[in-house]
Amino acid sequence: MKLTGGVEWALHCCVVLTTAPDPVPAARLAELHDVSASYLAKQLQALSRAGIVGSSQGNAGGYALTRAPELISVLDVVEAVDGSKPAFVCTEIRQRGPLATPPEACTRPCAISRAMAGADAAWRAALEAISVADLARGVDEDYGPTALAGIRTWLSGP
Repeated sequence: MKLTGGVEWALHCCVVLTTAPDPVPAARLAELHDVSASYLAKQLQALSRAGIVGSSQGNAGGYALTRAPELISVLDVVEAVDGSKPAFVCTEIRQRGPLATPPEACTRPCAISRAMAGADAAWRAALEAISVADLARGVDEDYGPTALAGIRTWLSGP
């Protein structure tokens, strides 16, 4: 499964929102990440439709997480942006061609379909096990203990 770039931006925004004391305007998030505001707005709208972020209007408006970052999994964000369809969809190739297996003989998925379904389930379980809070902890581990504090300060600026 190839994930869209929107997943990356959405995850970055969720991590940033863990440190924001107030709602953050989409334009400010776009500036922080040096990405098009209209592109980022689409990802934020997807997160909002999924109930991961909420938006508020007005001078103090913007986006905020709707629940604790420990309760938002990476899979939640992936599915909000890219959907929940499996990476592999079996088309029952074994029922085609000159040596086709009759449908009544296909009582269970073939080995290929089972392998792909298992891989998809493992991938989803791995993403479900990682929270946005885990990612946020990783920011300070990867970039230094003041990285998120620096983001918080920048967000509070002009």
